[in-house]
Amino acid sequence: MRSHLLLVLPAALVTLVACSSNTPAVRPVAMSEYYDDANTGGTNGKLLGDGGITAALFNKNGSSSGDTSNGGAMAVNAFLWRGALDTLSFMPLSSADPFGGVIITDWYQPATTPDERFKATAYILGRQLRADGVRVSVFRQVRGANGQWADAPVSASTTGELENKVLARARELRSQSASN
Repeated sequence: MRSHLLLVLPAALVTLVACSSNTPAVRPVAMSEYYDDANTGGTNGKLLGDGGITAALFNKNGSSSGDTSNGGAMAVNAFLWRGALDTLSFMPLSSADPFGGVIITDWYQPATTPDERFKATAYILGRQLRADGVRVSVFRQVRGANGQWADAPVSASTTGELENKVLARARELRSQSASN
């Protein structure tokens, strides 16, 4: 059993390293991806058309919910997604997965505090614009006397404030789209 583990572990590590990339693929999200339900118009095949796999996965009764804020191209709420991107835009983006609803930033070092840096991960948890639809995790490190970075605690209010800003921005985006 142990010999199998010794053979499988190096192969798994090689596979993971081969799949990783130093430069994540980031592309801008077109507005048409937010409102894909309105653009399909029944021209897609059965796989994505009415009653297809999309309806089975995201809309259990197979009927249209009429909520275009979710968009057919994304598995998460588009307004929460865009709100999270806008809110975290001051930090360098490391990874963004609109289908999984995960945004990961790289370390951000404020100019006013050179011995402190932050990193954030935002999770969009559903297709509805609700307060429990977003979670933000913030990580903080401080530079010690030896020059090495060490993990430090983050105030619980910091994550709550970021989540509230994401929600406020998402609501603002929704109201802007409703007036158009």
